[in-house]
Amino acid sequence: MTYPYQHQPPAQPVAQQGMRVDVVQGTPFGVAYPLVQATPSGPAIGSLVAGIASVFVGLFVGCLGLLGAPEGWGPLAGGAFTVLAVFLGLGAIGLGVFGMRQVRQAGRLVSGRGMAITGVVLGSTGAGVGVLSLLLAFVAAATSTSP
Repeated sequence: MTYPYQHQPPAQPVAQQGMRVDVVQGTPFGVAYPLVQATPSGPAIGSLVAGIASVFVGLFVGCLGLLGAPEGWGPLAGGAFTVLAVFLGLGAIGLGVFGMRQVRQAGRLVSGRGMAITGVVLGSTGAGVGVLSLLLAFVAAATSTSP
């Protein structure tokens, strides 16, 4: 018995724009894979933000430490902000390493490797600038109070 509206499958699967279709061997069917945009990695973005903040706080330590060095309060105030710069730098490094691992394991589904690398570099730079600025503040305070 034949049906009047019987549908015949196409000889080859038809791919639409933005979709990959693989033919299933021995059948007139195919498997469709829609192309999905990569999602940016959250830890990579967080690493970049924390790295930028670490650099700014490290530079603030330098300004604050050298400004208050002649009066003696510069190293103390700079030390408090150095702790913040180092914690932000360590957070940026940790998030950056986690973000790079996430991007590597997810393949093309997650992006942000460049942001993670930049966050690691900025985090280590910010922590280093903060510690170096604090040392400069101590040196400036020691030389200005000596007769």
